[in-house]
Amino acid sequence: MDHVRNPRSNKGLAYSEEERKQLGLRGFFPPVVRSSKDQVKAILANIHRIHNELDKYVFLLSLLDSNERLFYQVLSQHVEEIMPLVYTPVVGDACIKYSLIYGQPKGMFISLNDRGHIYDILKNWPIDDVRVIVVTDGERILGLGDLGIQGMGIPVGKLALYTALAGVNPKQCLPITLDVGTNNEHLLKDEFYIGLRQKRLTGADYDSFIDEFVQAVVKRFGSTCLIQFEDFGNANAFRILQKYMPAVCCFNDDIQGTASVALAGLLSAVKLTNVPLLENTFLFYGAGEANIGTANLIALAMAEKGISVEEARKKIWLIDSRGLIVKNRPEGGINHEKAPWAKEAPALKELGEIIDHVKPTAIIGAAGQGKVFTEDIIKKVTALNERPIIFALSNPTSKAECTAEEAYHFSEGKAVFASGSPFKCVKYHGQIFHPGQGNNCYIFPAIGLACVACNIKHVTDEFFLVASESLAEQVLPEEFAEGRVYPNLSRIQTVSLKIAIDVAKYALKKNLCHLYPIPDSIEDHIKSQVYNPEY
Repeated sequence: MDHVRNPRSNKGLAYSEEERKQLGLRGFFPPVVRSSKDQVKAILANIHRIHNELDKYVFLLSLLDSNERLFYQVLSQHVEEIMPLVYTPVVGDACIKYSLIYGQPKGMFISLNDRGHIYDILKNWPIDDVRVIVVTDGERILGLGDLGIQGMGIPVGKLALYTALAGVNPKQCLPITLDVGTNNEHLLKDEFYIGLRQKRLTGADYDSFIDEFVQAVVKRFGSTCLIQFEDFGNANAFRILQKYMPAVCCFNDDIQGTASVALAGLLSAVKLTNVPLLENTFLFYGAGEANIGTANLIALAMAEKGISVEEARKKIWLIDSRGLIVKNRPEGGINHEKAPWAKEAPALKELGEIIDHVKPTAIIGAAGQGKVFTEDIIKKVTALNERPIIFALSNPTSKAECTAEEAYHFSEGKAVFASGSPFKCVKYHGQIFHPGQGNNCYIFPAIGLACVACNIKHVTDEFFLVASESLAEQVLPEEFAEGRVYPNLSRIQTVSLKIAIDVAKYALKKNLCHLYPIPDSIEDHIKSQVYNPEY
């Protein structure tokens, strides 16, 4: 029964008669033997009979607890249907209710009580060959804010996509949540909250805790174990990334992953608008991790096309909570991350008047405000452009700047649209539009596969530029014809493999790998590393 109780070895009703004899399992199962194909069909039938989305999430995680390979068969074979259930948008609701739905451990919780002993805590993890860690401190979960220890749903969901979309072996993946307290008063008063009931740690003590964690990871799992920082607050995210990026194999998905998928969408979008990248003017609504990261990567992409980064920045404008980011702003200054984007311009506050001044070809939202790209705003940017680019990237769906339907209808079918959460097809005047989903899942699993397969030492910003270009190049003509700026999700495993190969080739060229001997074919080498969920 140990074989059955272990989710990595359990096959459920797929055990053959001979296997049941050899393993002493006769009598524990009904007489039917189901193929893996029929098992997947049965799981889908169960999902379809459940009406509540959160209940579907709980059902799928219980499957992960009992039969890991079947879980990944279901997810990898039915990405478009199942991914929203294990990640955005349903994972947002799951994080809000995580204290109530918490079941079997799927990763590690490291709290302030473990200071001085984090390495010992990591030694408790039963697998030595961990190659990818997704870690959060829960301060900025999606667009939902501080959810404390309940943010664990994000690392669990992200790593499920590492496996299902890029074939990283789940045995080599470890979700971690750092419990440094929470400033969410509702959680602090919630009798069911499973985290520390104290305000968030800040300052030098917080930095010391993060440093102990990073050093413990390197000591326990090695210098090429990839650390993906996820959903840290703005005040910490940039600082942590800048500190550890030169010394540790790490990246921040909110800053770099979001930037990469957004840039890929823009590289595709300019093919539809017929306006070259260098002739575009970008206006970002929001100046947090996602938008500053995207702005930086756009500037890098423009610089590759023959202008300086400084010249590129002149074509990129950002709006924060106080309005347009300009020099000598009368109400409140600008921090270090925003300073490079400050312009000599009026300190405008309203989005409409900012659009009149900037005259953008593209508006990109990732502020988590929801419904700010109104009918007036969409019509205003449409009047300026034959085909305006409108990216509403905030998650979950309730936080999106506008819906796909609003973008297409208010622009009279002219918008090139993408969103962070999935939207259904939109019909407008007889034409059917397939909105692109600018989901980071196109990027971070592929980056992870490249790191794991090639023992990459450091992840650089250029990795994400390579990934963006690879993703944009894989949009098919028939997908462009449908209005898509990303490949169909049904092809994501193939797309991820190509991105991983392109990133690995770049890393090898730049001598950023501990891979020896170097294989004759990087493509064949990476394919050989891909996890197969079949029994």
